[in-house]
Amino acid sequence: MHPLPTPADLSTAHSLPAATEKAVAQHRETVADVLAGRDPRLLAIVGPCSVHDPEAALEYADLLAPAARRLADDLVVVFRAYLEKPRTVAGWTGLLTSPRLDGKSDLATGLRVGRSFLTEAAATGLPLAYEFVDPALSAYVADTVTWGAIGARTVASQPHRHLASWLPMPIGMKNCVSGRLDTAVAAIQAAAHQHTLPAVSPDGRLTMLHSTGNPDTHLVLRGGPTPNYDRASVAQARAALAAAGLPERIVVDASHGNSGKDHNRQPAVVADVAAQISDGDPALVGVMIESYLADGRQDIAADIARRDLSVTDACLGWSRTEPLLESLALAARRRRARP
Repeated sequence: MHPLPTPADLSTAHSLPAATEKAVAQHRETVADVLAGRDPRLLAIVGPCSVHDPEAALEYADLLAPAARRLADDLVVVFRAYLEKPRTVAGWTGLLTSPRLDGKSDLATGLRVGRSFLTEAAATGLPLAYEFVDPALSAYVADTVTWGAIGARTVASQPHRHLASWLPMPIGMKNCVSGRLDTAVAAIQAAAHQHTLPAVSPDGRLTMLHSTGNPDTHLVLRGGPTPNYDRASVAQARAALAAAGLPERIVVDASHGNSGKDHNRQPAVVADVAAQISDGDPALVGVMIESYLADGRQDIAADIARRDLSVTDACLGWSRTEPLLESLALAARRRRARP
């Protein structure tokens, strides 16, 4: 057994300044307004599949932040700051658990490195996106996060649904790997209810939380064996949400099943979704893009050859990403201008 620092220990060592805390709260309200249609802009959740080199990821954030400010009339740009990776069988599980990428777990170090990265990333002024994989670790990171995700492999999990009901930010529920929507729709319903759940307190004790329900959960279409970003699939998703009595609000993930895990297909997915937005579909509230400094990916080895290249899913390089953000901004502007 190896003792870990408590959430309070790390929050003290790597604290959010008051101004950043205020900004995170404002970002959450803004995203909730977009989801509810009170803000006509479009969410653009952009960044690496996973963060493996904090300094390089911050370099990416320094490129993304000016673009986010320039396109702010039409887009709410959120930086993917994912530190945990779900695995079907085995593989690297992310910076929090394996910060040295050597196949050995060092959660104590990973929590310190990850918390430090998140506070620095939040200081750029960008809202942060995060996938909550291990509920026990949420207390270490949640205060930095603006938009959260429950992934395709955990969306059926009761602890994750209950966690989403307590988390104080909008949460996207991904359709499961099979492509079925009903599991994610049920997760949205479950997270809207009040629940009682065990959780780690700031002082590291196991405690009981009473959630009030999360009103800002929504569907993320990530594809499955076949893509589900096209007009017919979006219409099917809207119908499923309506039949469940849920708001029709959908984020499309341009990667994963929708691109066949081929990063070169992401631009075509974005173009299709942008056309649907331009044509006025109000249910499409956001798009996710896996993007990093350089184009492609690399395998994890003893020494990572390139710090600017993803070690998990292949990503679009920044030079190919910025035009996609501009096309999404134009689509949002055209939808807003429609009578």
